[in-house]
Amino acid sequence: MKYAVVHEWLTPKATGGSELVVREILSSLDADLYALIDFESTNPESYLFKRPIGTTFLQHLPQASSGVQKYLPLLPLAIEQLDLRNYDVILSSSHAVAKGVLTSPQQMHICYCHTPMRYAWDLTFDYLNSSRLGGGVPGILTRYLLHQLRQWDVVSANRVDYFIANSKHTARRIWRCYRRPAEVIYPPVNIERFSFQPQKEDFYLTVSRLVSYKQVSLIIRSFNQLGHPLVVIGTGPELDKMRQLAQPNVKVLGPQPDDVVERYMAQAKAFVYAACEDFGIALVEAQACGTPIIAYGAGGALETVLDIRQHPTKGTGLFFPSQTEAALIEAVETFEASQKSFNPQKARLNAAQFAVPAFQALYLAFVERCLQEFQSSLVRSY
Repeated sequence: MKYAVVHEWLTPKATGGSELVVREILSSLDADLYALIDFESTNPESYLFKRPIGTTFLQHLPQASSGVQKYLPLLPLAIEQLDLRNYDVILSSSHAVAKGVLTSPQQMHICYCHTPMRYAWDLTFDYLNSSRLGGGVPGILTRYLLHQLRQWDVVSANRVDYFIANSKHTARRIWRCYRRPAEVIYPPVNIERFSFQPQKEDFYLTVSRLVSYKQVSLIIRSFNQLGHPLVVIGTGPELDKMRQLAQPNVKVLGPQPDDVVERYMAQAKAFVYAACEDFGIALVEAQACGTPIIAYGAGGALETVLDIRQHPTKGTGLFFPSQTEAALIEAVETFEASQKSFNPQKARLNAAQFAVPAFQALYLAFVERCLQEFQSSLVRSY
């Protein structure tokens, strides 16, 4: 069997959960790798250094290395230019267009879907409201483009034989957008990278990309009122805005190297998160350090965090019910009153179920099961 792995983009700035999935697939299977763009095979610090990687015409466009999202209208066209005819099995890792590669009836395509294209579905109006292209005549054109993207996204979903979702929340979104069932296999989290630290210091922490839907401004406004020390780590288009918003009790550190992030994760009194994520890998990483979670009670957080009010003996965090300052402030005050109820060892134990070996075993078993079913269906068709 010849395997091909397809991902959206490979750059030094793309280091999230989807890239971890690609890395573990490649470590488990002998496969060739393809992407819209690749700036990792020339990066000496990358595990992909000097690896042959197939790319598209986007590779040669201006400023592609800083992200191909600026070429959004071209992404569907570009992914369809990858010639994968020589492979038996296509394994896509998709959060935008990777699942749209062209295949033949004799090729099996399994898509690990991190999310249906967010800016075309759930975040359409956030995207329009935050973009300078969201109003006036440009806004009409942008809305038409997103309409076309949604149509292509549904059509391209029919090119996938089997879907995997990174959470039950994502599986529901796949059904909502594509009317396709999906097997849930949680993504790998390198919990061994994070040291367990039962003794905590007196500060709260959030680590996040600084974009509007992550709701970091909500966290900062809430802590401005609370007066408790808060550390914010991350970068993005809202970095300057966050620094201007922060009161003296809030430190916005911007981007930090991994070892600094790991140290703050281990020492924080609690990790605060206000976004609705499909999975939320940072929540698991914090628990691996024995750090309790205060999170918006929606999305993947409901599958990775145990609210101590429902799980008194093994709780790992607290949920707040709405993305409002009042709800978050109440949750922090509840945490302050019940902090001694949290057992750091329970958090580490809960994080362990998302470790790399668990992902590898479940993913490979699913691929093998699908392959047997797919080959049987080919035999029956003749």
